[in-house]
Amino acid sequence: MMDIHEVLKHLPHRYPILLVDRVLELEKGKRIVAIKNVSINEPVFNGHFPHYPVMPGVLIIEAMAQAAAILSFVTMERLPDANAVYYFAGIDGARFKRPVGPGDQLRLEAQLVREMRGVGKYSARALVDGQLAAEAELLCAYRSIAGKAG
Repeated sequence: MMDIHEVLKHLPHRYPILLVDRVLELEKGKRIVAIKNVSINEPVFNGHFPHYPVMPGVLIIEAMAQAAAILSFVTMERLPDANAVYYFAGIDGARFKRPVGPGDQLRLEAQLVREMRGVGKYSARALVDGQLAAEAELLCAYRSIAGKAG
């Protein structure tokens, strides 16, 4: 549904923090399914952990949030720009169920629970081979940058 070129249009993130490779499904205002291919070449694996590489939980949460941000931008019919940011406002109920490592493909699922005044609440989860790796409720806020029009 959305290749890496479209993903880059819908997220302000770039390497090494871009954590969505492709969007498989997207229902405007409802849900998104995206993937992140986890590679041994990612810089984080040099230190986390050299003897047993594991994707940090905070990056799994960030990947879920990036998928949610794509859903939000498509729903708002906007693209990211230099006048506003879309950032975390809260993370609730985060749970990690299995490690994620190089060679895994992370399936990112986010469902919009509600949106009010630029703040979206999402139910999100990440899976590897159909097994739950992580889940959380995410609050993300779209805000104009101080001193800029938006």
